[in-house]
Amino acid sequence: MQFEIIGWFDVALAVLGRFWSVWIAMAVLLAFSIGFRKQLGLYGDLFKTGVGLSGVVICLFWLSTAIFAPIIAPFDPISQIAVMKGALPGTIVPDGSGVYYFGGDTLARDVFSRMVYGSRIVMSIAPAATAFALIAGIGLGLPAGFYGGRVDSVLSFFVNLLLAFPVILLFYLLVTPDVRELSFDNWFSEATGIGVSIARSFAAVIFLIPIVFFLTLFHTRFKSRPDRYYLFIGATILIGAWIYVGVIFDADPLGVMHVSADYLNIFVGVVLGSSPSVFRIVRGLVMDIKTRDYIAAAQTRGESAWYIMIWEILPNARGPLIVDACLRVGYTTILLGTLGYFGLGVPPDSPDWGTAIKDASRLLRAYIHPALPPAIALMSFVLGLNLLADALREESLKD
Repeated sequence: MQFEIIGWFDVALAVLGRFWSVWIAMAVLLAFSIGFRKQLGLYGDLFKTGVGLSGVVICLFWLSTAIFAPIIAPFDPISQIAVMKGALPGTIVPDGSGVYYFGGDTLARDVFSRMVYGSRIVMSIAPAATAFALIAGIGLGLPAGFYGGRVDSVLSFFVNLLLAFPVILLFYLLVTPDVRELSFDNWFSEATGIGVSIARSFAAVIFLIPIVFFLTLFHTRFKSRPDRYYLFIGATILIGAWIYVGVIFDADPLGVMHVSADYLNIFVGVVLGSSPSVFRIVRGLVMDIKTRDYIAAAQTRGESAWYIMIWEILPNARGPLIVDACLRVGYTTILLGTLGYFGLGVPPDSPDWGTAIKDASRLLRAYIHPALPPAIALMSFVLGLNLLADALREESLKD
């Protein structure tokens, strides 16, 4: 069958046009950021250098792409048009419903649409998992470094146990189908008939950590101001309980919070694999910062230990932690691609970039075009995060 194919120049113009919503969003955000960079602190300082500006632009592009994916993508990422199997870039669909700008993959799906929707998976998992890993590492690293002694020894012992377990094996165990189907025979499953998987049991503990952390944060800051204290504490409990019930028990009354078992397993694996490293970084920073004069002044004022840890030490350790967070999001993105490439943790029809590369690699000698877009997308996003981390490192050193 003969297909009508448009030229490369027309494909490029059409693809740029599909991203019109992204260009508008980026123009507005960049104009606002540059105009008010002096008031935006460390983020505003990124626009002083080409490296920082490049990192911001690349990350904003993929973030905007994830947000506007339904507008950008011309086709559903898992829909198939049989005659478009292995179609060349720029091939027009025979029924006139659109164009496969980057061609079709081995299952006749639109490569461009899958690349666009793949950004949603990365943006929904990598930053959130990194944030939870940071909160877990900070929550344990602060008391370990501040108190020292037995507290440090006990916490470091458990963290070292987790570090001693091979990370690759940990991920493999959590995302393997046989392990995913295991459940703890506990009182909850006996009483309700609902099996609690190993990964979901870990998640039940992990999702408590940010709730406790923010409750402690607001308690130490606003305990002497009842008007704000009860507002922030109540909001934390309400929002935390809503997210917890929706994610852990899949029982959100509003039907908004839902995380599939596949992605929850990856999320748990990332948090367990990353939080020990964050713990070590925070512990080392705290042991250094707690000897400063302003910490002694806070102790003289009679401030509590947790107030000093959260409101005196943590803000002064933000530079290295922000840089580490950017790099860790990049590592998580690569990990998601690796798991997808090996078919672990994600559904077989998932449009994530790793799965797309795996599907394309089967016929790489015959068709190279399905593998290039997801590979370039993965590489560019990680590059943007690395540029962002480099710029943040330079600015934090000046600070």
